Amino acid sequence: MAKAQADAYTPRLRQHYEEVVRPKLIEEFGYKNPMEVPTITKIVLNMGVGESTADSKKASVAAADLALIAGQKPVITKARKAISQFKVRENMPIGAKVTLRKTRMYEFMDRLVTIALPRVRDFRGLNPKSFDGRGNYALGIKEHLVFPEINYDKVEQVWGMDVIIATSAKTDDEARALLRHFNFPFRQ
Repeated sequence: MAKAQADAYTPRLRQHYEEVVRPKLIEEFGYKNPMEVPTITKIVLNMGVGESTADSKKASVAAADLALIAGQKPVITKARKAISQFKVRENMPIGAKVTLRKTRMYEFMDRLVTIALPRVRDFRGLNPKSFDGRGNYALGIKEHLVFPEINYDKVEQVWGMDVIIATSAKTDDEARALLRHFNFPFRQ
């Protein structure tokens, strides 16, 4: 019974995609097949913790904060090579990352666009040129405190994070249109 109810739940942005975004993209780009319309395939959150060279526990604290933001347990990333200038040894924990798909991805994107980005200090819009040429978009957030899940009083240190949005779009223009219809606040 509980599984049937869980399957019946559809995130708000998933419904928005089906009812609004997909028809607009078909009209704009003239797709013949509805499966041709680009979708968002995954969102990857990455938090690099350079200070973990001095204190290795900082990476696990960052991972705990990332778990609160994503709603999913992150993987602690480790250094592949030793770099003496940065005081990094091989297999030293240097960050955390998490990949979101399906329901969690849409929930995170909803919170990112409606809650987190408006809370960013001196926010003037997202850079419309941060596409990689294959339809994927990357943005950086300077403070992870903009997410409502993080308790401001309990944070020891403020970290930045990268948000990479992978789409099935073949060109940057298709991906830009897709994200614009999801109400991403691009600069004019």
